[in-house]
Amino acid sequence: MKIACLHTTHSNVAVFNAAAEDLGLAADALLHCVRPDLLAAVEQARTLTEAIRRETVALILDLSEEVDAVLVTCSTLGPAADAVGDITGVPVLRVDHALAEQALVEGRHVLVLCTVATTLAPTRALFSTIAERRGASFETRLVPGAWTLFKTGDMMGYFRCIADATRDAIAEGFTSVVLAQASMAGAASLLESHHRPLTSPAAALAEAVRLLRTH
Repeated sequence: MKIACLHTTHSNVAVFNAAAEDLGLAADALLHCVRPDLLAAVEQARTLTEAIRRETVALILDLSEEVDAVLVTCSTLGPAADAVGDITGVPVLRVDHALAEQALVEGRHVLVLCTVATTLAPTRALFSTIAERRGASFETRLVPGAWTLFKTGDMMGYFRCIADATRDAIAEGFTSVVLAQASMAGAASLLESHHRPLTSPAAALAEAVRLLRTH
């Protein structure tokens, strides 16, 4: 079993390796492709442009020739994974799909936290589609100042900022908090078990493994 992970931050390599180890996958189960230039281009354009989407789709198609599944680990690029559809002969997954399916249960008051502004629109679109089908509801919120900390390399400050936002959300009455981006997952370890948010790396890899084992 070989799964290609398309990242836009180098730090996500370790995050997904750890998630793979927790799932009992082989040490060489993941093939990592890191393209920070794609996220930088989206941030500069302030949206996922058609040109960036096409470039991402082409990269996904190239990766799909080498592996059994492709996982797009950047939420901002998620729509490109959707655009591939059935073009490839292997599953192509976006990192936040399994997370949305897990979080959106009828009766829950769900808050989805993001740290990158360019992630808000694709995250809302995905969660809205699933929420409508499930009869569930959610809100999205940007964690102020978090992405600046990430970009300067202050990962502990980044995680603390996210953890504080999670505690605030629980205090406001949200019954479930979702960390939309894979880079945010490390914040979960700073929180008490009853405040633990849902994170995407393990959920996304588990979904990929399930698809490969059932097809």
